[in-house]
Amino acid sequence: MRHIIWDWNGTLFDDLHLTVEAVNESLAKFNVPPIDSDRYRDHYTRPVALFYERLLDRDITVEEWRLIDTTFHDFYRLALPRAQLARDARSALESVRDRGWSQSILSMWWHEELVPFVTGYGLDPLMVRVDGNRGDAGETKRAHLERHLSDLGAAHDVILVVGDSLDDAQAAAEAGVPCVLYDGGAHHRSELEAAGVPVVDTLLAALDA
Repeated sequence: MRHIIWDWNGTLFDDLHLTVEAVNESLAKFNVPPIDSDRYRDHYTRPVALFYERLLDRDITVEEWRLIDTTFHDFYRLALPRAQLARDARSALESVRDRGWSQSILSMWWHEELVPFVTGYGLDPLMVRVDGNRGDAGETKRAHLERHLSDLGAAHDVILVVGDSLDDAQAAAEAGVPCVLYDGGAHHRSELEAAGVPVVDTLLAALDA
């Protein structure tokens, strides 16, 4: 059965503006001027601690990383009502269902927060799995994708990862599954295109890429 693994933040969920605001809340703790979405894309990478080291232009300590992570997530949670699904997310998910394919969500957002949020949008009946981050803050996606694939099992023999970041593409490549990148979040389009995978402007287009 054909199967789509969707990323959440920056892919199905259009939250880049909130993410940039939350990053700026964290940077304010170090008296660093706020950034805009272009500068966010200039520097974004995983692990996320390296992203902040690029912005601060120095190494950060364990204690500083904890402060950054706590500040970011506290702001992000309060700001969530100001974000919504990507413009064609629901249409893309329904198209997968109508084609007789299966689908799941794999996100690096905390699992215990992701699951009720997805449920709140009424998307859980469309998914065979919804998995978030059960590890440490700011990790790369590789190990999480491997675990997600293992939990899906052999019944899903044609699998496509749809995400918005180079981390999605790298995790998919290391897992040996194809990937399509959606130009809606973490990176400039030129960076996405340099990853050597299809890049699309809509989530519906990802299904045919």
